[in-house]
Amino acid sequence: MSPQMKKLSILGIRGIPAAHGGFETFAEYLSLYLVSKGWEVTVYCQVEEGEVSSTVWNGVNLINIPVKQGGSLGTVIFDFKSIVASLKSDDVILTLGYNTAIFNVLHSITRRKNIINMDGIEWKRDKWGKVAKGWFWINERLGCWFGSHLIADHPKIKTHLESRVKSEKITMIPYGAKFIDNVGSESLNKLGLRKKEYLIIIARAEPENSILEIVTGFSNQKRDVKLLILGNYDFVNNSYHKLIQKAANEEVIFAGAIYDSAVVSELRFHALAYIHGHRVGGTNPSLVEALGAGNAVIAHDNEFNRWVVGEETMFFSDAESCSEKIGMIISSQDLAQRMRHSSISKYRANFTWENVLQSYEELLLAWARK
Repeated sequence: MSPQMKKLSILGIRGIPAAHGGFETFAEYLSLYLVSKGWEVTVYCQVEEGEVSSTVWNGVNLINIPVKQGGSLGTVIFDFKSIVASLKSDDVILTLGYNTAIFNVLHSITRRKNIINMDGIEWKRDKWGKVAKGWFWINERLGCWFGSHLIADHPKIKTHLESRVKSEKITMIPYGAKFIDNVGSESLNKLGLRKKEYLIIIARAEPENSILEIVTGFSNQKRDVKLLILGNYDFVNNSYHKLIQKAANEEVIFAGAIYDSAVVSELRFHALAYIHGHRVGGTNPSLVEALGAGNAVIAHDNEFNRWVVGEETMFFSDAESCSEKIGMIISSQDLAQRMRHSSISKYRANFTWENVLQSYEELLLAWARK
C-alpha cells in the first residue's frame, strides 16, 4: 500500500498529549503507534483561544481549534467545527464516541470513511437527566446509521449494537493498558501509606460507580489498612459526596484527583487490591489498567466487569458483600497473590496495547484500501 493511502484523522476527543481521560490516552497510544508504522495521523484538538492552527507533536499532526465556550456546549461546538474541518481531507476517519453523532451526517453524505468507536451505553448512566439521556439515545442511533463501521470495546456492547445494525458492521476491540512493574514508592511516603497495606479506588464520584457502597462496606469495622480514594470531591455542595464523607471512617483517605500517570502507577502497583464499582459501560479503562498493574481486584458484579477480569476476581453487589470481600483479601496473603497472578494472565491474554493497536491498524488498513 502506498504511503498516501495510510492517512488517518482522529476526532471526538479534546486532543493529545492526553490530559483528560481514557479516549485521549488511547488516541495518544494509537497515533504514536501508527506513525511508527508509516501512517500520516492528524488529531483534532480543542483549545481555549487563538486561531485555528497546525502543529506537530512527535510526528502527529495536530489541528488546534479554538472554542471559547466551556463544558458540554463547548464540546458540542468543537465537535461540529472539527467535523467540518475534516471534510477538507480524504483521510480515513476514526471518531471516538458517538455523543455528537448527529454531525456525522456530514461524513455520510460526503461518502467519507468514518469508523466510530461507540464507547459505552451513555444514555443508561444515572448521572444524566432526561434531556441528556434523550440526546445520547438519539445520537447512539445516529452513530449506528452514519458510521461506515462501528467498534465495540466489549462483547456486550457489540451485542447491544447488533439490535441496531447488522453484526458485520461491528468489530469488537477492547481497551488496552500498559504493564506496570518495578516502580518507585515515593508517592506512598507522601500519603503516609505502606506497600500492600491499603486498598485503592480510582473513579469519578458518581452513584453508578458504587463509591458509597464501597466506603460504607469498608468503614463498618476497623481494618488496620487504608482505603485510598482518588478523584474530585466536593463535600460542601454535592449531596452524594457528603454521604460518602459521612460514611467514611478514619482509615479512608481522600487524596483528590491525581493526573500524574507516574504517581497513579505507583499507587496502583503497591496497593493490596483495587476496588472497581462501575456498574455501567463496556471495557472500563481503569479496570484494564488495574489488570496491567497486577492488582488483585474486587469488582461490582455485572456482565461488563465479569468479561474483563480474571478467574480469581471477587465480586460484590452491595455494601455488605463488599465488606465481606474486603475482609477476605485482608486476611489472606495467599488469596491476594493468586488474584494478582490471575489479573496479569487476563491482561496478557486480552489487553496489551500491542494487541489492541495491531487490531485497530488491521481494521483501519482494510478501510483505507476501500
